[in-house]
Amino acid sequence: MSFTIIEMMRHMVAALAAGAVIGTERSFHGRAAGFRTHALVGLASSILMIVATSQATWFPGGESVRVDPTRMAQGIMTGIGFLGAGVIFKEGLTVRGLTTAASIWTTAAIGVLMGVGHYLPGAVATVLALGILSVFRQIELRFPTHMYARHAVRFERGAVMAEADVRVLLGNHGFKVSNMAYELLDEGQLLEYRMAIRTVKSDNLRRLAETLAGLPSVRGFSIEPSAD
Repeated sequence: MSFTIIEMMRHMVAALAAGAVIGTERSFHGRAAGFRTHALVGLASSILMIVATSQATWFPGGESVRVDPTRMAQGIMTGIGFLGAGVIFKEGLTVRGLTTAASIWTTAAIGVLMGVGHYLPGAVATVLALGILSVFRQIELRFPTHMYARHAVRFERGAVMAEADVRVLLGNHGFKVSNMAYELLDEGQLLEYRMAIRTVKSDNLRRLAETLAGLPSVRGFSIEPSAD
């Protein structure tokens, strides 16, 4: 397969546009790898596939050498795996960046499609990727899934709520407790309970915060939900 300069530009622009559209959704939701990252991934994937599939135009012995463009596609997807891993990080119970990493990987695949001239499949894949990132987000929010959070609550040393009472309080607000830990703070003046909590209703987090804020014995607390 050989390309004219115009055809090469058309392939690159199509891949860049697809990546930019997907990246716009990621930027809208405040992700670090957004508009420019996805546009570059799509463009780079397209360029590399053009190089692989137009060997006859740049390698003098191209007619006598057999080339397997799928090797380039495999190399692209492997390399993008490292880029995707760079946007994933763990913070406490929260693992962030998985969806963005998957969108980068998908953008690379779309770039490969555009690079070999499959515009319609590439366009359909772009629409499907956008649907997954936007429409499926709303569907996912309606799933009855478990929500996890890191929770810490501090009491005066002389007015500590018993662990059993803390568990009852959390249970009354719809939480399950695990990984309970304890720490003395402020030179022994405060006792802090730290734990992982789980619920099926996001509103329970707000209710718990309101209850803790109204307890005179509570000197401080934190509730950190996990999310992608």
